[in-house]
Amino acid sequence: MAGCECSSDEEGSGASGAGASSGTESGSPQGSTGAFTTSNGTGQGTGTGGGTCGSNLTGTIRDFQASHPDFEDFLGIDPGIVLPDLGPDNKPVYAGQAGNDTTTGQANFDQWFRDVSGVNQSAPFTLTLTPSGGGVFTFDDSDFFPVDDQLFGNEGNPHNYHFTYELHTTFLYSGGETFSFTGDDDLFTFVNRKLAIDLGGVHGAMSDTIDLDARAAELGITPGNVYQLDFFFAERHTTESNFRVDTTLVFIDCGEPPQ
Repeated sequence: MAGCECSSDEEGSGASGAGASSGTESGSPQGSTGAFTTSNGTGQGTGTGGGTCGSNLTGTIRDFQASHPDFEDFLGIDPGIVLPDLGPDNKPVYAGQAGNDTTTGQANFDQWFRDVSGVNQSAPFTLTLTPSGGGVFTFDDSDFFPVDDQLFGNEGNPHNYHFTYELHTTFLYSGGETFSFTGDDDLFTFVNRKLAIDLGGVHGAMSDTIDLDARAAELGITPGNVYQLDFFFAERHTTESNFRVDTTLVFIDCGEPPQ
């Protein structure tokens, strides 16, 4: 799917997640409006679930071959693969192999979310969130194979099972928002550069929810401000791939498609 041609706009409107706490089943939720502050100054937000991005967030798929040392050979829940703070290059920082039984070292892990010639191939992929009631926007795919027969291809399998997905966006925190994920395999979600969901490892579908109000002090967030959300997913093993996002966040930009 093509990415949207847009950028963050501190005075405009734009949200790809939910708007306020109420919405309509067939259209965008009622807008969440109000002043907000970023590192560049202050502005007026009008997140409507539409705006520049509609309900689309674009990130980067990276396809790997099954022969990569971190793919296909391991099974097991493996939290703690990454450090609790996002790196200065907006990538997860490998915590070291000790205790991380489903990885094979920093050099191989650092390839998961970086373009490396001969190791992976990348393409844009857009999540389209749809209203699911109560101000929640959802993307749900229990057969999540977005690059079947593309990039390195299926390698003789029914699907292309070995890939990662990286997404960077920002959201307006008004108070009361949540972000939930269900899926397999690894998922690392950072809010304001702090690790908020860690579902590391090669496993069946697992779930976690960020209640932003409950974790505001831990994440260093206060209502009326715009913060980063950085999302890193890996599908590392046959034969299933589940991917579900449910959120009431008001996104300010569309994500970052590959350059």
